[in-house]
Amino acid sequence: MARLLRAFRGLPFRGAPLRAVGGPAGRGGAGASPDDAGSLPKHGPSLTKSEWQKKLTPEQFYVTREKGTEAPFSGVYLNNKESGMYHCVCCDSPLFSCRLVNVFHSSEKKYCSGTGWPAFSEVHGASGSDERDAGILRRVDTSLGLTRTEVVCKQCEAHLGHVFPDGPGPSGQRFCINSVALKFKPRKH
Repeated sequence: MARLLRAFRGLPFRGAPLRAVGGPAGRGGAGASPDDAGSLPKHGPSLTKSEWQKKLTPEQFYVTREKGTEAPFSGVYLNNKESGMYHCVCCDSPLFSCRLVNVFHSSEKKYCSGTGWPAFSEVHGASGSDERDAGILRRVDTSLGLTRTEVVCKQCEAHLGHVFPDGPGPSGQRFCINSVALKFKPRKH
């Protein structure tokens, strides 16, 4: 973990965008036709770069459309402990849920990882390791010279962050997600 955090130090968070390798062609991603098996309908597939720029703030556009990263410890949802659902800022798809257990701890799905970004141990709609009904896709990312797993919105392919195998049990996953890629909707009581 310390090596990974050192790799982030000195990175130009507003500089050159990170790029992902290995898109999901044939799974509803770029290059997939509506007739492809497993293809999913996408929200706004015809939005151009300038339309995304009009719809999003500059930081949201940089992170979600150019595969950037917000500065650590800067995100509005880093310490959010309210019950509710985190949605994709681009297409409003539900991605991660959070249930308040008590005033000190959120649910087991959102937790404080100490890394500087909101962390989740499970994706909304997942059933154990089965993510077919989840709102995310995983992609290989080698942009920093090491292999990581990028997390993108299944509906609109917005870059959300990365997932690492150092999270809490039982899944052992840590979804490290940029706050600017999310929109939080509190649970109505």
